[in-house]
Amino acid sequence: MIVTKTHLQDCFVIEPKVFGDDRGYFFESFNKQTFKEKTSLEINFVQDNEAFSNRGILRGLHFQKGASAQAKLVRVIKGKVLDIALDIRPKSKTYGKYFSLILSEKNKKQLFVPRGFAHGYSVLEDNTIFAYKCDNYYDTSSEGGIIYNDSNLKIDWMLSENEIILSGKDKTLPLLKNIVL
Repeated sequence: MIVTKTHLQDCFVIEPKVFGDDRGYFFESFNKQTFKEKTSLEINFVQDNEAFSNRGILRGLHFQKGASAQAKLVRVIKGKVLDIALDIRPKSKTYGKYFSLILSEKNKKQLFVPRGFAHGYSVLEDNTIFAYKCDNYYDTSSEGGIIYNDSNLKIDWMLSENEIILSGKDKTLPLLKNIVL
């Protein structure tokens, strides 16, 4: 497993070692001991989630706050997304900065998104399956979000504005400067 630091503290790109032959491939998507050795972070995932989407779907930017904050390890099983991790820790040197990465079934990369971050992704191919592990259980009362097109963030979602499909909830999220943590 190759672990690469991003410019955001505790946010890492994970590249598993893939073993392939004429039968297909195998890779270890997560190993707690190796993760700790390579990142110095102790993590205990308690929930796995999966989402299916077609091109143009944009999910995010979402976060859990307070005692329900979540770290996530995200990846794509099938298809391709642009994944975004946004630092929303008020005392962080990189508050309001984001990291973006293409995750796909071909590159098998994963992104570790630490607690204190908002997360979102745009779907770049039809029939995409997105999966992620969380280190805390989902709590509806602690959810929050930031509107995807906050002009201060300048995120290029790699979709034209007329392609983007949002949930009703995601259409009404506040700007970063207006969130309450």
